Amino acid sequence: MKYNESEILKELKNEQTCRQAFSMIVEHYSQPLYWKIRHIVADHDDANDILQNTFIKAWNKIDNFQNKASLYTWLYRIAINESLDFIRSQKNNNNISTDQNEGLASKLLADEYFDGDKIQAHLQEAISHLPDVQRSVFCLRYYDEMKYSEMSQILGTSEGALKASYHLAVKKIAEFFKLHD
Repeated sequence: MKYNESEILKELKNEQTCRQAFSMIVEHYSQPLYWKIRHIVADHDDANDILQNTFIKAWNKIDNFQNKASLYTWLYRIAINESLDFIRSQKNNNNISTDQNEGLASKLLADEYFDGDKIQAHLQEAISHLPDVQRSVFCLRYYDEMKYSEMSQILGTSEGALKASYHLAVKKIAEFFKLHD
């Protein structure tokens, strides 16, 4: 059966078809959401865990979906929030400093699930040094080429603040590359 969001949303409201409909959502959105998450957290296993948490939260809150935005935008927002919560909890639990992100490029290059080159691995390391909000804004803009208006909906922040965050992120990444050149 071809994915049809309006039909799936109808099936989600029916107790007899809601599980099958949600399974179709998971199948349809798993890969794109995985890569959005992976750009933020970098590690394959962490990205998989966050993806699973995203779908669990979506399943538990599906009744709250109000169809104001697309289902993908709603799932995307959950995934971004779960990713940022994960990063914050890692920092709080382990007192992670940005110094511990040193060598991330080497780890990524050794990761069988990482399909990038050396420059992309160093970019991921630079991104890992960014504060949470700048990291998410940079990833949404750079990897997804998302418009600030869309980001504003997902992150619940003004477009001006998002533009400023992106500009600061780019500046910090450029500085990282200058220092590690």
